[in-house]
Amino acid sequence: MTRPGVLDVLRRPLVVAPMAGGPSTSELVIAAASAGAVGFLAAGYKTPAAMAAEIAAVRAGTAEPFGVNVFVPGAPSPDAEAISEYLGSLRASAEAAGAPPGGATWDDDGFGEKVAGLLADPPPAVSFTFGCPSAEVIAALKRAGAMVAVTVTSPGEAATAAAAGVDALCVQGYEAGAHRGTFANDGIAGWDYGLLSLIGEVAAVTSLPQIAAGGVMGPRQVNAVLAAGAVAAQCGTAFLRCPESGAHPLHKAALADPRYTTTALTRAFSGRWARGLVNEFVRHHADAPPGYPEINNATRPLRAAAAAKGDPERMGLWAGQGYRSATDRPAGEIVEWLCGRTGP
Repeated sequence: MTRPGVLDVLRRPLVVAPMAGGPSTSELVIAAASAGAVGFLAAGYKTPAAMAAEIAAVRAGTAEPFGVNVFVPGAPSPDAEAISEYLGSLRASAEAAGAPPGGATWDDDGFGEKVAGLLADPPPAVSFTFGCPSAEVIAALKRAGAMVAVTVTSPGEAATAAAAGVDALCVQGYEAGAHRGTFANDGIAGWDYGLLSLIGEVAAVTSLPQIAAGGVMGPRQVNAVLAAGAVAAQCGTAFLRCPESGAHPLHKAALADPRYTTTALTRAFSGRWARGLVNEFVRHHADAPPGYPEINNATRPLRAAAAAKGDPERMGLWAGQGYRSATDRPAGEIVEWLCGRTGP
């Protein structure tokens, strides 16, 4: 099997980001591919069988390159007491949502089974977030024919990924929506790199191709990251409101709702830093401790109940900086606009 290089996969300098939890759909990936971009399926939170079914759906809809993103599991939280205390503080939010928190359980998101599935049926590209898999896993995927990338948020993480043998880096600035792709679940919100400075810092430690992510919402920002040295821009929030996105209707509406005026990094929903619209839950639970996926699993019933009753104040409304530029146009038109072919 001939293994594609990064530039072979990238027909245009644009990647549609993997967005776990619903927004990334096979329809979105197919639409991106039809317009010349590379879309990524999000295997996070899905079973290995569901991941395989989505891969099959994309293959049935396009012969163009696409990718699959997988979460790298971390260690269980060492502070069960802090997590328990935090979940106790959610009582009022749970009553408002109409559902109590679930169990604060740890899991590996089916990592081994997903890697095995990708080795058996490799897509053109595979990326990893929340850590760097072993050099053995990366080498196996490369032998199977996949281009392998890892999300990094610092020069140190970039050096680790380069040493492990990846083909490319997805460099994620703090402007990005949803979860920070940091290898470790520690640190303080805001003690991180902005995208443009990160591109330069990473280039100083490795010559690997960079795919730049973080608040890229229009063609000028695409051009800016390319001028800074990236080979492509990766956009997620820009596609959240498009028809092909599987984001909840309340999430799509909130991105255009004037009552939501800013984003912030929060651990409130998941126990891991993630950027989203500042709603009541984010404001009231700024003291959330680290604890992923334990807190994420515990708040899942609460978030689902809030969505079912039409309550965006207790949902995770993930969004990057610049989210007001997100439109409800079809994904293909957004790709054309971001690549500078048509007007807004």
